[in-house]
Parts: sequence; structure tokens; C-alpha cells
Amino acid sequence: MSFGKLERSKGSQPMSEINVTPLVDVMLVLLVIFIITAPLLASSIKLDLPSTDVAKPTEAPKFVTVVIDKSAKIFLGDQPTDLAALATSLQQTAKQNKDTEVQLRSDETVPYGKVIEVIGIAQKAGLTRIGFVANPQVPASKP
Repeated sequence: MSFGKLERSKGSQPMSEINVTPLVDVMLVLLVIFIITAPLLASSIKLDLPSTDVAKPTEAPKFVTVVIDKSAKIFLGDQPTDLAALATSLQQTAKQNKDTEVQLRSDETVPYGKVIEVIGIAQKAGLTRIGFVANPQVPASKP
């Protein structure tokens, strides 16, 4: 009769290292999900806009410069003008393109009433986009 060996062989040792491969796989899947869904959550209003072949992007808006100097003289571009001529010029500009912006440059000593008068002329002409041009403030130098 053979009873076999009386020596006990050691079984497999318990694994003392953590297998991180499944953890990395799960984290990569979650990362991909967040990358895909984040831009969709940024827009709270979802629209399906209709398509047409005549819809084309418009040009960048054009502008007209109106300048009021220290003596309250009005210039359209670089040309001196009076209020009546300014009104007709702005009306012609509005007929060509309603989105034309009026860039108003005024000296800081010009009375507020004169500036408002020019703004009123531009609005009556149909130009409602009015931008006030100013110089950036220069920081004071340190001694």
C-alpha cells in the first residue's frame, strides 16, 4: 500500500499586490464619458435650427467715426461737418447697412448736451449701435 508522501507541499501563496488594471480601465471609461457629456451640459438650451441654402454668415459690422473736438466742432471721419450734413450722411449709411456702428470720439471738455445731440441724430438716422471710444488708462509709475 502506498500512502504517498507524508510531506505537505506548500499551496499557492496569497497575492499581496493589488491588481490595478481593472481600476484603470474603469477610470478611463468614466473619463471618456465626462469628456463627451461636459460640452452637452454647458448649453442649457438645446436647439435644432432649420437649415437653408440662403443662410450665410454676415460680414463683420462696419463702423463710422464721429469726432467732437474741444471747440465742439463735429467731424465725420476726418472731414468737418455740421449737424444737418451729419444727419443726411448717417441716414445714407443706415440705408446701406442698419448694423453699422457709430464710434463716437469726444474730447472730455465737450459739454454733455452736445454729445447727446450727436447720439440723437445717429438714432434718428436708424443707427442704434453706438460705441464710445476712450484711451486706456496708463498706470501710474512707481517712484
